[in-house]
Amino acid sequence: MTPEIASHVAIEGLQYLAGDTELLSRFVALTGMAPDDMRKAATSPEFLAAILDFYLGDEPTLLAFAASRDFAPEDIQKARFTLVPPQEGEAW
Repeated sequence: MTPEIASHVAIEGLQYLAGDTELLSRFVALTGMAPDDMRKAATSPEFLAAILDFYLGDEPTLLAFAASRDFAPEDIQKARFTLVPPQEGEAW
């Protein structure tokens, strides 16, 4: 997976979040990010990886997002690790 495709997957994830107020509220509660902070961080690989981490942390949400965009769930994980690869010794 290329960084460009990984970014596309994450941006799709952000759009999916923006379209669901309950999910967006949960993301904001978990991250502490205000909508203005999210807009400013929208191009950051770390923020985009955090969007994908949100989905990877909850299987029903992951499966719903993946199905809505015709992605395989494993592609979400590949995109996440393409954006910000785990550091040596980091558990994943």
